[in-house]
Amino acid sequence: MNMRFLGRTGLQVSELSFGAMTFGSGGGYGHMGGLDVDGARALVEQCLDAGVNFFDTSDVYAAGESERILGAAVRRRRDEVVLATKARWPLEGAGPNDQGLSRHHLVRAVEASLRRLDTDHIDLYQIHGWDGRTPWEETLRALDDLVRAGKVRYLGASNLAAWQLTRAVGLSEQHFLERFAVHQIQYNLLNREAEWELIPMARHLGVGITCWSPLAGGLLSGHQQPGTTPPPGSRRSTGYFEPQDMQWAFKVVDAVRKVAADRGATPAQVAIRWLLDQPGVTSVILGARNSGQLAENLDVTGWSLSDQERARLDLVSHRPLPYPYWHQAFTDADRAGSADGLED
Repeated sequence: MNMRFLGRTGLQVSELSFGAMTFGSGGGYGHMGGLDVDGARALVEQCLDAGVNFFDTSDVYAAGESERILGAAVRRRRDEVVLATKARWPLEGAGPNDQGLSRHHLVRAVEASLRRLDTDHIDLYQIHGWDGRTPWEETLRALDDLVRAGKVRYLGASNLAAWQLTRAVGLSEQHFLERFAVHQIQYNLLNREAEWELIPMARHLGVGITCWSPLAGGLLSGHQQPGTTPPPGSRRSTGYFEPQDMQWAFKVVDAVRKVAADRGATPAQVAIRWLLDQPGVTSVILGARNSGQLAENLDVTGWSLSDQERARLDLVSHRPLPYPYWHQAFTDADRAGSADGLED
């Protein structure tokens, strides 16, 4: 298992990480997997034995059950683990101040996560989304205080727009506060919008990228067919990950299947490997309900797609550029630099 530095920090994490959204069934998350402690521990041990050291959850996953189960599953090997969780949204029954990115909520949320995870510190604490009602200065100072108190070691963000993260990093540097080391985003062959701003911004700022939904809710696993109902219990069945243009989406899936067949791999492996080969990506977050799924997805290390295979997948998954990117590509090509706007 290859290790990659988390942004510009000295912390190394595995290029494959494990997302614990399948742990627990509270809060309507049973369709995601509903794994108990014994089932979770088996997957955690499988990951650790394969060299995975990076595990991600959130306080809202399964209404806190995911954190409790993950904490119990890693307890025997806690020192080997980089443990990440998140806060932003309310848990069931929460009061009006038990959400957002206020100091009030974040301090209480960290204390609650520490209890559920049964640990004395969180290795990576991430804000789970944007809060336009709380000034960044309040949020960043609260997070910095948590780092200085030893309750949190590194900070991250998730699901932010480029201007939001850029503003946060700028304020952190201006006021000498702990800055975000990583940005967790949706990124896969069916969702490449991150390439327009988020990834160039992250590379420019020295912020790592971790990728959720690498298989686009299971669509890139190649098991689903056009015109069929998504399997019950799949993330796509909720409609949350449904591409707007399903005809185009299945053309991409078909290309992934063909590359996989030619290489002797599975479509899921090809889709994950494509992500691992993208500039700026630190770690790809895997989800699994059972050891067979996990073993398949873990078997993407030690090889890469060829230039021809990547070009084939890049071409079929390319979408028309929105403004101002199409305009820059048309008028500014002579001074564009590298593909992400950075000088190599």
